[in-house]
Amino acid sequence: MSASPLRVGNASGFYGDRFSAVREMLEGGQLDVLTGDYLAELTMLILGRDRMKDPATGFAKTFLRQMEQCLALVVEKKVKVVTNAGGLNPAGLAAALRELAGRLGVQVKVAHVEGDDLIGNADELGLGSPLTANAYLGAWGIAGCLRAGADLVVTGRVTDASLVVGPAAAHFGWKTDDWDRLAGAMVAGHVLECGTQATGGNYSFFTELDARRPGFPLAEIHEDGSSVITKHPGTGGAVTVDTVLAQLVYEITGARYAGPDATARFDSIALASDGKDRVRISGVRGEPPPPTVKVCLNNLGGYRNEATFVLVGLDIEEKARLVREQMEAAMTRKPKEVHWTLVRTDREDAATEEQAAAFLRVVVKDSDPKVVGRAFSGAAVELALGSYPGFTMTAPPSDGAPYGVYTPAYVDAAKVEHVAVLPDGTRSVIAPLAKEKTQALAPVTPPELPAPLPSGPTRRVPLGRIVAARSGDKGGAANIGVWARTDEAWRWLAHALTADKLRELLPETAAFPIERHVFPGLRGLNFVIDGILGEGVSSSTRFDPQGKALGEWLRSRHVDVPESLLREGQG
Repeated sequence: MSASPLRVGNASGFYGDRFSAVREMLEGGQLDVLTGDYLAELTMLILGRDRMKDPATGFAKTFLRQMEQCLALVVEKKVKVVTNAGGLNPAGLAAALRELAGRLGVQVKVAHVEGDDLIGNADELGLGSPLTANAYLGAWGIAGCLRAGADLVVTGRVTDASLVVGPAAAHFGWKTDDWDRLAGAMVAGHVLECGTQATGGNYSFFTELDARRPGFPLAEIHEDGSSVITKHPGTGGAVTVDTVLAQLVYEITGARYAGPDATARFDSIALASDGKDRVRISGVRGEPPPPTVKVCLNNLGGYRNEATFVLVGLDIEEKARLVREQMEAAMTRKPKEVHWTLVRTDREDAATEEQAAAFLRVVVKDSDPKVVGRAFSGAAVELALGSYPGFTMTAPPSDGAPYGVYTPAYVDAAKVEHVAVLPDGTRSVIAPLAKEKTQALAPVTPPELPAPLPSGPTRRVPLGRIVAARSGDKGGAANIGVWARTDEAWRWLAHALTADKLRELLPETAAFPIERHVFPGLRGLNFVIDGILGEGVSSSTRFDPQGKALGEWLRSRHVDVPESLLREGQG
């Protein structure tokens, strides 16, 4: 137990993030713990397919290569490393790390957390027969490993925030019902989990900072659960209230952010500048977690393929109609799904050929790989000399590729075994919370909206002149977090941007249920658009399958904004 702040850094926000980040974080300044998030719903599918080919795989190989370069530095700096890079095989990665340490002559204690993989009893839990089935475990297995002296802790599927909550709970000696403290660490973990998205990466007002190579974030976590988000000196990007807020509203739903350790009330969060590149997070209230844990299910949904035809110059609509009719006639075995999209990027009297070009994209899906394989790609290529004038494609079609379908499920937390495998091999089972320490979450009372601005002259400008946004995927749903940077802009935004207005500005959302959540303390709104991404990222046929750019599309739409908000310094 300690009262000193715990400095927890992040070196990965996804499988494929900046390889050098581990070394940069270890060499850039003082850290107590370094975390790395390598897992996402799509990643679990990728690792599942790897495991089908070789049962000894199923973990993030990148992390092993990073440790090959940096393990000696980890020991020298006395930094604990906590990562979910174990994926579907945390025991396998832990064994590989011990072998690596022996080969490098480095003394290090490795532990791992398991129990999230439910594939062996998926059927009896009512989950069917998926390719992968992984419960989102909490922080206490990580905490147990660290308390037992582990230097490296490898997990499978835990909640992203648990990578931070576990070390904080171990460091401060928190109890399992320290809801406010746990919730505060959850919020810090949520800010860190996506790496440079908290330091200016993917930030709406990126032109206001040096966004070329943002540094990775770290959190100074205090005993009461409050934290300060910052970064190492001399690194790029910036840590401001807005860059932190941008990550706070990423991939969330309403006021309650539920996890297996606690439920963080996002409507209680207070953000304040604490100096250059320092933002304090305080006031977070916590509640007990729900009695169930979320399970990520992935199934193989079938096979898909696509082709993009380049249409240049005149008669774009007619050219698109011709090639579509030719393709549909040539596909003698019709795919189960065929999706056509004509993207009109062309300009009249264009000065360059690219500016004169539009794109016709076709995506096909079927359970039979032959239907979307050569039968489809051959039909496209064979049109080359007998279709519209100027026939060309962005790339020749390839063979069909398998795609996955993501489905969330929920199971009784008591039915999921949570095991910390300590450095000496001892298996420590983490007892589930007693039923009286969990809760079914009651509805949140809707917050009061601020008084609207008085009526006055308006000007039609892009919404992004006065608001920022960040969007992302939640399975088949997408969220768009939108916030104002001044109190006056918030008074306007809270009333102007309703769910119906969102449908009007983003017509592609019109067919889907939309929930609007209000966060007055953050001057923000969060919209959850259910079903817009279909059956998840791998299956989605959208131009933007992860919904990452929905927020920027929204900011580009023109609306009538009060002139008072567009004066110098306001927008």
